[in-house]
Amino acid sequence: MYYYLIALVVIVIDQFTKWLIVQNLDLREVIEIIPGFLNITSHRNSGAAWGVLEGRMWFFYLITLLVIVVLIYFLQRYGKNSKLLGISLALVLGGAIGNFIDRLLHQEVVDFVQTIWGNYYFPIFNVADASLTVGVILLIVYVFLDDRKTKGTKK
Repeated sequence: MYYYLIALVVIVIDQFTKWLIVQNLDLREVIEIIPGFLNITSHRNSGAAWGVLEGRMWFFYLITLLVIVVLIYFLQRYGKNSKLLGISLALVLGGAIGNFIDRLLHQEVVDFVQTIWGNYYFPIFNVADASLTVGVILLIVYVFLDDRKTKGTKK
């Protein structure tokens, strides 16, 4: 199934961009891309989104392995029935594995994309995080569309 190829592409791009950041920027170094909107900022996170559960690697290992198993099960079982479902699960899988590799090898995740909205600095993220987010949004869209389709067939 080509969904695993999507996940692999996410993992490769994620790991490559993180490697570029680690090799070329000092920790906390900032490169302004679009003034007042987008920076490349070398950052490390030993927790989840927004630093939640910082330093609890055993928890992340356990949860991520469980999520990966569940995602692969759903891809195998239901991915062939819907492109939208398959793509959304593949994006989540690729993102989960991308950050899992960082946690496993370095006990922290490399983040580097920083967006700014006025005075608000959105938490710094990476390709895996973006893939997870897009995958979850597409999964919500799939559930909404599938629910509408199911309700339309019931009388």
